[in-house]
Amino acid sequence: MFFLAGPRSTGSSGNERRSIYQKFREVDLLDKKKTVTALKPGEDRAILLGLGMILSAVMMYFVLGITILRSYADSVWTEEGVCVVLNSTVTADMNCSYNCGSDCWRVSRYPCLQVYVSVNNTSRVSRLSHNEESQDTSSECFYVPRCQKDSLAMHAMIMNISERLKANTQVPCYYDPSEQQEAVLLTRLYDHGVVFHSLLWPSCMLTGGTLIIMMVKLTQYLSRLCEEIGKIKR
Repeated sequence: MFFLAGPRSTGSSGNERRSIYQKFREVDLLDKKKTVTALKPGEDRAILLGLGMILSAVMMYFVLGITILRSYADSVWTEEGVCVVLNSTVTADMNCSYNCGSDCWRVSRYPCLQVYVSVNNTSRVSRLSHNEESQDTSSECFYVPRCQKDSLAMHAMIMNISERLKANTQVPCYYDPSEQQEAVLLTRLYDHGVVFHSLLWPSCMLTGGTLIIMMVKLTQYLSRLCEEIGKIKR
């Protein structure tokens, strides 16, 4: 009886060990499945976030390309120099119209300031404009203010600009090196700094979205690699 009972007890203890091992194994697999199930939605959301950032950056590049970059590329005032103010006088009063309500427009007047400068201390005398917008609006006046009802305020603004130009006889300016445009500009609407700052944010967004997608893909690759190593060890 003793010899018969001995093997049975050994077999039952082995079965118990196997059953305990299977339970731990099932718990381990269940935890891994829960982890994978919890990670997958997070990874999908991260990829969607990265793709959304990349798409937004591409749209911003498109908008900047047809606005700022196009104006910057089409501008002929590319060379920067020093302009010496030769003459700064108010020649006449110009008419402008302002909105006074629904379907209501009234006429106001502002002084036309003409400024002539010498570019880079040469014999070339050119008319100075504030920027490309002023040059397109009026080919005679240095600055075209926003039209308003109070003409005295516009007159005071123009006279203040004239006094500043007389006080600072040397000012930085932009001119056309091919000399197709006789006028020179005091400032540019879109210079190198404006173009750089306008492209900075979409570039950062594009880089961030790409990095997010790369990190998610790297995490997935490392997860699969760990699973394969674990299978080999078992």
